[in-house]
Amino acid sequence: MDMEQLRLLRTLRLKGRVLADDLPAATGLTDAECAELTGQFIAAGLVEEARDRLKLTVEGRDQLAGELTSELETIDSDQIKALYDEFGRFNTELKSLMTRWQLKDAETPNDHSDADYDQAVIDGLTALDADFRGLLARIVAAAPRLGHYPARFANALDRVNAGDHSWFAKPLADSYHTVWFELHEDLIGLAGLSRAEEAAAGRAE
Repeated sequence: MDMEQLRLLRTLRLKGRVLADDLPAATGLTDAECAELTGQFIAAGLVEEARDRLKLTVEGRDQLAGELTSELETIDSDQIKALYDEFGRFNTELKSLMTRWQLKDAETPNDHSDADYDQAVIDGLTALDADFRGLLARIVAAAPRLGHYPARFANALDRVNAGDHSWFAKPLADSYHTVWFELHEDLIGLAGLSRAEEAAAGRAE
């Protein structure tokens, strides 16, 4: 299985159920590539369409698990683990920003009526993104399948800074937080870890 096929299957696994129109932005593949690969996977019984959304079948999940295991043999696991350790600092910062975005203090939800408060959090996200870019480039160099992440982060941040603040943390959209969560999941897997292990260590989102 080539990298584009694996990337598309992994995206479907991470997102659960996906509109076909959302796949190109989420995978970094063209509309035509997504349509062709999706058709192949449906014919092979790895993907199914239900209520206009695509999802992996049981066979698709099993196939993906095997492909991801094989992928581990093609990367430098020590390098990935070192990069993942570096990622931890940024993950902590992102979680802090998420908390500030949702809560003004421990007892006060952020209703987003204070534009100055929200802008300060957005400025923090923009600064974090700029600082994170170097590490992200090294992650992509070590694991080329993750090459679609820089553009996804850039798209989400551009939308936030253009005034559509739902792209900060909106679930079920390719928001900054969604993309971050999916990258985190990929790094956990590539490092040979599990989310349960990371949660026990206090490193899971």
